[in-house]
Amino acid sequence: MTQRPNQRVLTGITTTGTLHLGNYVGAIRPAIAASREAGVESFFFMADYHALIKCDDPERINRSRLEIAATWLAAGLDTSRVTFYRQSDIPEIPELTWLLTCVTSKGQMNRAHAYKAATDANAAAGEDLDAGVTMGLYSYPILMAADILMFNAHRVPVGRDQVQHIEMARDVAQRFNHLFGQGKEFFVLPEANVEEDVALLPGLDGRKMSKSYDNSIPLFEGGAKGLKEAIARIVTDSKLPGEPKDPEGQALVTIYDAFATAAQREKFRADLRAGLAWGEAKQQLFDLIEAEIAPLRSRYESLMAHPERIEATLMEGAAKARAIAAPLLAELRQAVGLRSFAARVEAPAPVKAAKAALPVFKQYREADGLFYFKLNGADGHLLLQSQGFAGGREAGQWVARLKREGAAALAEAPLHVAEGVAAADVAAALAALQAAEAA
Repeated sequence: MTQRPNQRVLTGITTTGTLHLGNYVGAIRPAIAASREAGVESFFFMADYHALIKCDDPERINRSRLEIAATWLAAGLDTSRVTFYRQSDIPEIPELTWLLTCVTSKGQMNRAHAYKAATDANAAAGEDLDAGVTMGLYSYPILMAADILMFNAHRVPVGRDQVQHIEMARDVAQRFNHLFGQGKEFFVLPEANVEEDVALLPGLDGRKMSKSYDNSIPLFEGGAKGLKEAIARIVTDSKLPGEPKDPEGQALVTIYDAFATAAQREKFRADLRAGLAWGEAKQQLFDLIEAEIAPLRSRYESLMAHPERIEATLMEGAAKARAIAAPLLAELRQAVGLRSFAARVEAPAPVKAAKAALPVFKQYREADGLFYFKLNGADGHLLLQSQGFAGGREAGQWVARLKREGAAALAEAPLHVAEGVAAADVAAALAALQAAEAA
């Protein structure tokens, strides 16, 4: 099927656990491959607001965000081609969530699968129907709609259990367009890209690989030793070495298929039918997976050792995302009536359009004899403040580097972010300067 041009595809990654081999085969690897398609604009985001609905352990949330970001980057996600960001770094998303909440009926939310499952379980247990139900659980389909509509995604890859939420996002988008559009379509209507053919790996016991079943194979955790030990625990039949073995229905063979070429699959099956020992088969499986995973693991370990690199990458992604989100939200605020009270005076069109105000670096010398620089936002408020330098040249070199490299240089720069300033705002300011330099 020919891909339509300029298609936006959005993928959310919930940050509540550590990824395993099944996640890699079923989600990460195919999503990264799809992001390389011509005519596709891909958005990948860490759904850390969604994670708060399921988990109230701050350390687990924070660790999971770091591990999952490192995993996607190590697996080959090209952030020069895609927009990769944390949901919590985009303040426009919760604001849009509220605008959408105000046009979403309670009756529609009452029919959401997650809420109904919770109330059904409470009813079966003889509890109050809403026992343990938070507003986060109840209204998270609206947050999901905001994730999608904020970037006007055309397609959202989901499992069949998530199709209802895409349909709800379409309904909410249509309602908002109808109420406030006045002929303008603020939102495109997203489509669910149901992944019927996603490879679902069996776990050690043959059931679907899942941490909740305690049957998963680690992706990076435990290194090569952990991978080998997990593979050794895969359940097989009791056939002895030399006895013919039926490869069909064996979890070990299904996992092998996910990493093998057609020729390798054919030979592996033939060897099993000829009496290949299960121990040797597991060694071959380990060798096959390790060949693909080892380079990724090395990149992952390097990233985990330098979290500031991950932070800089996510800040760059947040700046890219906000460059799209902020103008749309400004339109939406105008549409719903959240407008400035300043009088609008129509003036003759100027001969030359005035340049938009930009953030600005300022260099100066203090009474202590040291040289400093700071970055002020377009509205004049302080964003960054440097440490003192012995010479003005060194301060100027850092200013030049920040202008050239943007948020990527923040992790190494001898400075601090001003109190009360979000890192995403700093990244957006630096991105604006980079764009102005390139213009």
